[in-house]
Amino acid sequence: MQSRKQEQLYMSLTSPYARKVRITAIEKQVPFEMVVEVPWNEDTIITNINPLGKVPVWMLPNGKALFDSRVIIEYLDEVSEIGQLVPKELFGRIEVKRWEALAEGVMDAALVIFAERKKRPLELQYADWIARQFGKIHRGLKTLSDELGDREFYYEGRLSIADIAVACALGYIGLRFEDDFVWQQDYPVLAAHYERLMQRSSFKDTVPIV
Repeated sequence: MQSRKQEQLYMSLTSPYARKVRITAIEKQVPFEMVVEVPWNEDTIITNINPLGKVPVWMLPNGKALFDSRVIIEYLDEVSEIGQLVPKELFGRIEVKRWEALAEGVMDAALVIFAERKKRPLELQYADWIARQFGKIHRGLKTLSDELGDREFYYEGRLSIADIAVACALGYIGLRFEDDFVWQQDYPVLAAHYERLMQRSSFKDTVPIV
């Protein structure tokens, strides 16, 4: 019998969205080949497989490319019966995806700041715009902290995509903004949550690196 072609994940090592997918695939025990691509580079092939020119992209054995991270994660959660990261029940699913959306909004704001600082000369950077994005980050993290409270996980005492998304947002902030603020000091509840999650190999082995 012919073996099934291994699926591929096109990703960068710093992308919090790609880290979400990597953690999910590891937790769900879905094997994949990791293909590192930097969408900013002129020679990137990402635009050939994702018209939006963004990572992550998950390549199926039939050549179909899946994007963005939320679509890929829904696929991974269904294709493997190991664990259940997105609840089947409607209100549980909506609650978990609401936390995921909030964490992704924090990621979005962080990426906007990074792009503004990296791609624009200092004299052209819009300080008010950067401050607005930092406001989103802090409001998002405060809400995520308040809603986690003293629980071990966001949903029913078990790992869900909410925990994964929050951890990926925190990891990216730590990578990019340690000179701006130390999130562990400002949000100790999230710091404790992140430390617990980092005991899992899926989180520890996917820490973003420059």
